[in-house]
Amino acid sequence: MLPQEIIRRKRDGETLAANDIAAFIAALSDGSISEGQAAAFAMAVYFRGMTREETVALTLAMRDSGDVLSWADIGKPISDKHSTGGVGDNVSLMLAPIVAACGLAVPMISGRGLGHTGGTLDKLEAIPGYDVMPDEALFRRTVKEIGCAIIGQTGDLAPADKRLYAIRDVTATVDSIPLITASILSKKLAAGLETLVLDVKFGSGAFMLSADEAELLAAALVQVANGAGVKTSALITDMNEPLADAAGNTLEIVHCLDFLHGQKSGTRIETLVLAFASEMLVQGGVAATLADAEALAREALSSGRALEHFGQMVSALGGPADFIDRPKEYLAAAPHIVPVPAPKSGWLAACQARDLGMAVVELGGGRRHPSDRIDHRVGLSDILPLGTKVEGGEPIALVHAASREDAERIVASVQHAYTISETPGVAAPVIVKRIA
Repeated sequence: MLPQEIIRRKRDGETLAANDIAAFIAALSDGSISEGQAAAFAMAVYFRGMTREETVALTLAMRDSGDVLSWADIGKPISDKHSTGGVGDNVSLMLAPIVAACGLAVPMISGRGLGHTGGTLDKLEAIPGYDVMPDEALFRRTVKEIGCAIIGQTGDLAPADKRLYAIRDVTATVDSIPLITASILSKKLAAGLETLVLDVKFGSGAFMLSADEAELLAAALVQVANGAGVKTSALITDMNEPLADAAGNTLEIVHCLDFLHGQKSGTRIETLVLAFASEMLVQGGVAATLADAEALAREALSSGRALEHFGQMVSALGGPADFIDRPKEYLAAAPHIVPVPAPKSGWLAACQARDLGMAVVELGGGRRHPSDRIDHRVGLSDILPLGTKVEGGEPIALVHAASREDAERIVASVQHAYTISETPGVAAPVIVKRIA
């Protein structure tokens, strides 16, 4: 295999054979391909694209570059969900224990915050002792005994993706649909999944700004994942405002516990969590219809079984055994909590969700550089949803900050992120389209 010949053929718009793609990725994994050659390959794919068959081959080659987990001894359907990222998106924290309580096994490989979007691992690390990088034996035991474990990507899962992504990140080739698709799915397939549901977001707080862009990515992901043997569907969802009423690591853990206690009924995030639970339960064969599946998910919530599963997962992975009973004793609170007053009366009509995500980063709740340490305490809470009528001076959110100066600076940023209208608007649906 000559790497330069594969690069040339893709540069000239030819369709690559699966064995050539596999050989190139194998050479990328063992270091026999230079960074320059990998960058040239990524740029060729960026401009020339890939067919569905090429993208499946790339995904499988990246999956097979490291360990591929097997769950043959679990005796349950192996399911997962992936989100393209948003603000106040802590769906995974509630979803995994809900569907685990209904009979699925969820080995969820999650990530850290990226840019203005929060990371599930960063949120879980707000819980003292929670180990997001357990050894494989503990990971397997937790999934088998409890039904769910949310952890980070080990170096043994899809290592070719790690190398190629680092090169794409510095060569302006991140936003290529075939490369995005292979990157996301190679990690999921390496986790040994049987079924997968995808949350592809669009809007001011998402990486895809328009619904049309999100639909293109969702269609590619669904086609490739199904082509690789994993039963997959996707929901295209609105991210033009924070999904939860909190954004920030500890604050989203608090929101998760409130949700599992049944205190977020009727919210946009409840709609989304139950929709994803329903998709997963039908795909896994636990329920025959989406309506039956939603009823199962609601019962897991109302009975307290989902909350118990969350507490058991936390304890199994090193967190406090009594965390769900005494969370305030374990979760650190920010020393300064300052309201964000509405600058005038009217209806909350629009929101630059990305700006709210960046406000959390500015407070120290996200990273400007990969080596930055996170302040888990900080963020926004009590965020009012769009469509709410407010009076001038009424709080539209609370800022949790390490210092009074930080809080006051972020208050202005949050105010500028909102548009207040004199007339009420029409609420946008949280789920725009389903793709299967």
